Amino acid sequence: MPNALAAEKSPYLRQHADNPVDWLPWGEAAFARARTEQKPIFLSIGYSTCHWCHVMAHESFENADIAALLNAHFVNIKVDREERPDVDRVYMSYVQAMTGHGGWPLSAWLTPDLKPFFGGTYFPPEDRHGRPGFPALLRAIAQGWETEREKLVAEGERALGALRDYHGKPRAQDAGDPDLVVSGGEAFERCFQYFNEAFDATHGGFGGAPKFPRSAGLNFLFRAAAVQGPESETGAEAVRMAAATLRAMALGGIHDHVGGGFHRYAVDEAWFVPHFEKMLYDQAQLAVNFLEAQQATGVPTYGWLARDILDYVQRDLRHPGGGFYTAEDADSAVPGATDGSHAEGAFYVWTQEELQEILGADAGLACAHFGVTAGGNVTGALDPHGEFRGRNILAARGPLAATAERLGLEPAAAEARLLAVREKLRAARARRPRPHLDNKILTANNGLMISALAKAAQMFDTAAADEALRAAVDAAEFVARELYDTKRGLLYRTWLDGRGQAEGFAEDYACLVQGLLDLYEASFDIRWLQWAARLQATMDREFWDEAGGGYFNSRAGDPALILRLKEDYDGAEPAPSSLAALNLLRLEAMLGGDEAGYRDRALRTIEAFRPQWARMPQALPQMLCAIELALEPPRHVVLAGDPAAADFRALTAVLHERLGPRRALLGADGGEGQAWLAARLPWIADMRSVNGRATAYVCEHRTCQAPVNSPDGLRKLLSANK
Repeated sequence: MPNALAAEKSPYLRQHADNPVDWLPWGEAAFARARTEQKPIFLSIGYSTCHWCHVMAHESFENADIAALLNAHFVNIKVDREERPDVDRVYMSYVQAMTGHGGWPLSAWLTPDLKPFFGGTYFPPEDRHGRPGFPALLRAIAQGWETEREKLVAEGERALGALRDYHGKPRAQDAGDPDLVVSGGEAFERCFQYFNEAFDATHGGFGGAPKFPRSAGLNFLFRAAAVQGPESETGAEAVRMAAATLRAMALGGIHDHVGGGFHRYAVDEAWFVPHFEKMLYDQAQLAVNFLEAQQATGVPTYGWLARDILDYVQRDLRHPGGGFYTAEDADSAVPGATDGSHAEGAFYVWTQEELQEILGADAGLACAHFGVTAGGNVTGALDPHGEFRGRNILAARGPLAATAERLGLEPAAAEARLLAVREKLRAARARRPRPHLDNKILTANNGLMISALAKAAQMFDTAAADEALRAAVDAAEFVARELYDTKRGLLYRTWLDGRGQAEGFAEDYACLVQGLLDLYEASFDIRWLQWAARLQATMDREFWDEAGGGYFNSRAGDPALILRLKEDYDGAEPAPSSLAALNLLRLEAMLGGDEAGYRDRALRTIEAFRPQWARMPQALPQMLCAIELALEPPRHVVLAGDPAAADFRALTAVLHERLGPRRALLGADGGEGQAWLAARLPWIADMRSVNGRATAYVCEHRTCQAPVNSPDGLRKLLSANK
């Protein structure tokens, strides 16, 4: 009989509805049972496309004997980390502090008043490799709760106190702090040095295995290049490291060469064997990285790879109403298996025989380019359990030109044949059982995707740009329609066949505000800038720390949250405060900041995190990008004319040809949008197109150059004002 999770909307919680474990969702009903029965809480946190969550579920939560232990001694609560990131971050902070590492599934044991006293991540079903088996651990904790409860309760109090000491004390700015120009510059240099020393010159990326595509680090490197100039020694090195990393990822197995997009991470240093899940937030951020790589290098291949990502997202992750789904799983049913077995990567790997049958005469090209062999190309330590025996992960062995030369083909002919190979393999793969789709829609992730699509619309050719802009607008309208309470001015976190119960968190506001600012600069439709300003005001009201500066992840007043935290690490997704600092500085440039206090909040946010970025700047590379913007002089480009006209679009294209300083882009449409802007920036009121043609006004240090209305004239002005 299904447990209480059967009534939940979360795909992850519903995956556990048929477990013999008596799961309850996070909420007062579960807490009340723990208090009434005086049992400890077993808290299990994961998400629906998490491979090791599936493993622990199959090994332990589907096991009747282990379920009996859990049901007898604990009140068992399941949390979807993507639905409740606030709960996840509290207990992840505890587990990381206690064990030195974290991850999912997260397993924590709490007192009935929600204080943690023990925790970890994945536990095997029996003692293994020095790790306690889950049943033995459950018996030990249950015994401890019966005989030494006071010690466990005291440990919960101690752990909560330690977390409060680390996260809860507001930081007042010290008069002895170095000037931001000095300290920010030093942090920028030290962060660059960290990436320079950690760079893997052989395989790309930073450090060893496993390798994650940490987009915030690549953002930082491209900003370093923009600040120093891509032609400078430092700028060229920054571009080299970032571009080499993206190029290696694009060649590797972490890239889905058939369907497009990128997997979560690679287990090896060469980006070859991926962990196969695909996350929307990765696709969005990597698309921006590839677009910036094209700007920095002038190599169109990077733009093609951005399009590859966005094509995948729009084809496979798009809701018909315009929003974007969260992820696709790593695991799927094994094609042709009659026992219902699942395996990681089953949807993505191939035998040589399959390729020969599907591709015919082109099989030789595909096998040569992707390193396909009869025995399988994943061997030795990369396949310790023999899961890939006889199967191949498609990973390019080098540029296509090199493959063409080896096979005696003209590059153009090889490219055409490889595109045909891709289409045939995609059609064949479509007949396989697809991985599970996490079809909930998250506001934060959609904000990131709106940014990516808006930036693509600024750089793609006309037809592709129109498609990207339409998709960005559709996504923004979906969020406005389905995830925004107009009367209260509040966002909601999730949507799945209807709005979820959880109101938005700081990351939802920060990511969506960024997306709307980018969408305005791509479309010059004033409604997106207006909504961004309203959302920023709500974020300030709900999450701002008046005492210490910066933004809490969650709003005040939730009795089920033992601690409000501020995210201080730009990881797989940027920290809310890092994005907020950038957003505030952009809003100041676009709307004027005295009355709204945009710049003051941005600087106070930066200062709130000074201990982190001054001590370990590589932990907050996105925050360093905000510091860079805070220290740069204000720069604007105002484009007068009709944003839909060809001459207007020709000028906007020039603005995105090359990597350069950040400039606030504003549209002077001669109508409602310009009037709204002029009420905040009076100097924009009289800007008009000249001689009936779209016209650009380039302004720096609050001084504008003579207007120009030709692409070449704009290029010259931008070049002179780097």
